[in-house]
Amino acid sequence: MATFLAVPLKQTYEVDVVKPFRNFIQNTFSTANPDEYNTAISEFQKLRNLTITKSVDKHESALDVLYRYYDQLTAIENKLPVAENQIRVQFKWRDAFDKDSLFSGKNTLAIASGAYEKVCLIFNIGALMSQIAEVQNHESDEGLKTSAKYLQQAAGIFGHLKDTSLSICSQDPTPDLTPDTLNALTSLMLAQGQEAIYRKAATSMKEAMVVKIAYQCSDLYADAMKLMQLPSLKDLWPREWLPTVAMKQAAFHSMAEFYQSVVAQKSKCYGEQIARLKHAKELMAAASTRGGISFNFKNEQGKIQRELEAAQKDNDFIYHDKVPDVKTLPALGKAAVAKPLPVPEKFSTSFVDLFEKIVPIPVYDAMNVFEGRKSQITNMEIGRLREQTTLMNGVLASLNLPAALEDVGGDRVPQSLLDKGQQIKDMGGASYIQKLMAELPELLTRNKEILDECIRMLDEEEQSDTQLKEQFKERWTRTPSSSLTKPMREESAKYKNILDTAIGADRIVQDKYSSHKNAMELLSKPTHEIEKSLPSAGSGGQLAGNPVVQDLKKMMEEVEGLKAEREVIENELKETKFDMAGKFMAALSADGLVNEEALSNQELDTVFGPLREQVVDSCQRQDMLLAKIQNTNTQFCQTKASNQSGAQREAMLKDLAAGYDGFMELKGNLEEGTKFYNDLTPLLLRLQNKISDFCFARKTEKDELMADLQKTIARQPTGPPPSQPSYQQPQSTRTEPPARPPPPNFSSAPTQNPPSSVPSSAPYPGAPSAPPGAPGQPPAQNYVKSTSSTESSSSSSNTSGAGQPWSSPYPQQNYTMPAMPSAGYSSYNPYMGGYPQVPGGYPGAPGGAPPGQPPYPTQGYPYPQQQQQQQPPPYPYQNPGGYPQQQWR
Repeated sequence: MATFLAVPLKQTYEVDVVKPFRNFIQNTFSTANPDEYNTAISEFQKLRNLTITKSVDKHESALDVLYRYYDQLTAIENKLPVAENQIRVQFKWRDAFDKDSLFSGKNTLAIASGAYEKVCLIFNIGALMSQIAEVQNHESDEGLKTSAKYLQQAAGIFGHLKDTSLSICSQDPTPDLTPDTLNALTSLMLAQGQEAIYRKAATSMKEAMVVKIAYQCSDLYADAMKLMQLPSLKDLWPREWLPTVAMKQAAFHSMAEFYQSVVAQKSKCYGEQIARLKHAKELMAAASTRGGISFNFKNEQGKIQRELEAAQKDNDFIYHDKVPDVKTLPALGKAAVAKPLPVPEKFSTSFVDLFEKIVPIPVYDAMNVFEGRKSQITNMEIGRLREQTTLMNGVLASLNLPAALEDVGGDRVPQSLLDKGQQIKDMGGASYIQKLMAELPELLTRNKEILDECIRMLDEEEQSDTQLKEQFKERWTRTPSSSLTKPMREESAKYKNILDTAIGADRIVQDKYSSHKNAMELLSKPTHEIEKSLPSAGSGGQLAGNPVVQDLKKMMEEVEGLKAEREVIENELKETKFDMAGKFMAALSADGLVNEEALSNQELDTVFGPLREQVVDSCQRQDMLLAKIQNTNTQFCQTKASNQSGAQREAMLKDLAAGYDGFMELKGNLEEGTKFYNDLTPLLLRLQNKISDFCFARKTEKDELMADLQKTIARQPTGPPPSQPSYQQPQSTRTEPPARPPPPNFSSAPTQNPPSSVPSSAPYPGAPSAPPGAPGQPPAQNYVKSTSSTESSSSSSNTSGAGQPWSSPYPQQNYTMPAMPSAGYSSYNPYMGGYPQVPGGYPGAPGGAPPGQPPYPTQGYPYPQQQQQQQPPPYPYQNPGGYPQQQWR
């Protein structure tokens, strides 16, 4: 029956992804509501927990769970990036081959990386495939077909990991993820896949093809054996793996020779048939020796033996064909049927993306950049329009238009000025501007404090990491903070530049407010107070019907029309919609990346091109209109030059008109500034939360690493203690026992040809001399075998011939154990290379003690109680001295 080697699974630990995922969605996707993704995040957490519990089942249903989780990890790579500086989730995995040994290398590795999680998970997919292949019914074609499929897929997975594991793991990987280990596993899975195909082909294909498949299988097992015996890997594998692989390498070579002998028989090459069968027999014997108890080719071995005997018999009696030397025979062919299968883009056929609504990060980043480009163009064009409008308002205000045209008839306040004053009052008046001006510094201070706290946390974390790196040096293996915090520091610097620019803008607004403060306050007062504040106009009614005045009024109407057009253009610039997400997604799917600049510029030129032309046309028409207004206003001023009081009134009306324009401009600036600071606050809070989570995760990682380092340091030996001075050594008080009496000589005791090398005092070869209490020996006493180092060293020095000294409390004499007789012993002794095969057995041997005899003692005294004399055992357990078989205490 076929036996396959299955790769053990990597073990992992539970982690919490709910909170990190929610925080990332909340901090990154400003338009997304984290509550909408609670279900998806919970399902993702359940799916990962299910992979831990289901992976122990050697069934395809468990494999489907791993498939779905792996595909989900692939789907969120560009949406929810798990990394040390993004979503910080520590995935901790154990070495698959860990033997819980202190010398087995690094047995666990934790990295905050979704790519590392994928590597470990796909390793488990390959391992589970090998386990499913192992438990198939290999007596059926369907079982062999399933095994071959999964083993080839596993070979492809381990081969893929061999090329990618080091580039993904930011630290030294566990032994199971090193390229050498993965390369050996790839070769092993491929060899087993070839074996599964061979076993199926052996029942249905011609012998010539089976020869090639079997010999290729032997060749693949030879490659696997060579890779698995690398010095860095030999101790990694389970105990039975290397013998099994070595056994199969020889066994499949033997089967290739066997099937080639069948081909030779059909070709009537009987000598070649016998030569190949003999070689097959030798190879199968070698396979049996290599495999030991794992040898499972006994049926094939018996078949080869029977075929060889039959072929030799037929050749001896019938064919008399010359048997050639196997070295002269043609080489066997090979057929590489099993091949590593490529890793698919998606494993699961029923995969559903839990986070389908979230766009990939490259698309999201491209959208943000596009929005920045769009805002830049919009703000630039709107700024041009507003700048031209401000210029036009300033020119008209300097000319006191249109208020001067309405003030030609008396002392009443011009209606246009009253309308402007009413607008200011409706908008809150000067008090509203003062309120906005007072709030602005508070908003700025709040944002600055948040940003300063962000920078402080980053500085403290980096300082702590640097100190620990300097303290522990190369043992501090985690990623330096400087490389992880670079994006966050760049983001902080960006916000700092934004705040600095805003502070400069606030100063401009302050200056503008100081310039128009009095005019805005006057326009905010009731109409009668404005009338009292204005100087008298004097006589000027004769100007009411002047043609110059009529021309200026028409030009003022054109100014209002130009302003209305600009409001429409500004609204169109602001409200223009773009559908760039679909275009960026299509580019990402087609090319694997988003060329944001090319796509954005093309779309922006198409949409904003006509609006830009309208802005240019509006500016050109304004220049011509202002030139006409200035010329006409010169004529108008000449008619009013003689009226001194009218000049003072006109100057004040100009100030009030400029105050209105200043109010409107300040209102827009301050409202934009307030909105800017309010919008900036949540962005800074997100950055602060991100940095806070990062620092907390780094602190947790630091604590774990510190604990591991402390354990490692505590386990390190401090070196041997210094030798004790001679004057501190205690004096020996042990008394030497009396000299051991010589062994007695019993001439009347019967003997059964004892070996000449065995002393007469030994009850069996290798046993100590007869214990006290035997005939001719001192009375029985309770003796204990000495274990002192002094006696051990003295006994080891009294060695002669093949025997070993016997340690006893008596003074050491030149006693040696007799040499073991060679008859009845094999070459394999647990201490010398094999077990002695002794008739009747011995303590610890398969047969036990000799029949009717108590077990011989294996350690010194005390001995069992004395029993009746019994028949001595057969050789080599004869009683050389003819002693009665007794037990001694």
